[in-house]
Amino acid sequence: MFPLLVTKRLVLRELVENDAPAILKCFSNEDVLRYYGQKPLTSIEQVKQVIKNFAGQFKDKSGVKWGIELKETGDIIGTIGLQEWSIEHKRANISYALFPENWGNGYASEAVEKVISYGFQELGLERIGAVVFVENKVSSKLLIKLGFEKEGTLKKYMYQNDIPYDTDVYSLLK
Repeated sequence: MFPLLVTKRLVLRELVENDAPAILKCFSNEDVLRYYGQKPLTSIEQVKQVIKNFAGQFKDKSGVKWGIELKETGDIIGTIGLQEWSIEHKRANISYALFPENWGNGYASEAVEKVISYGFQELGLERIGAVVFVENKVSSKLLIKLGFEKEGTLKKYMYQNDIPYDTDVYSLLK
């Protein structure tokens, strides 16, 4: 059964086909993707396939991706997930993305805190990592605030719009 996570203001829930328009809005937005390392999504059909892939990752225990829903409105405002989940090595990497109109409200911190707690307590993880574009100061600040430590910088590690970017690697240990 897919884990439903609830915070004071958010519901982290499984993405379903009906969420495709909101996910397309998020992942076709240049501001959202600036530091994401992913090409823009371009169609509802493409998004529906991505949602199916997320379900497959959870079934295979290689990742879990939640939609971030505002309790107050029921609107999806972004996604958060654990990927590269290794049961054997007790680790996963976290990623998150919010619609720009929801930046600066503490939603990312609230969602990340909940997913960290779930990862350590329910999945038995010992390490949660994050790979962040060096230029993404806001995300780096959020991770450090939540106890992550910078481990180093990977040169030309991710590409966005065919341009290589250096990334910082962060980790949080249980």
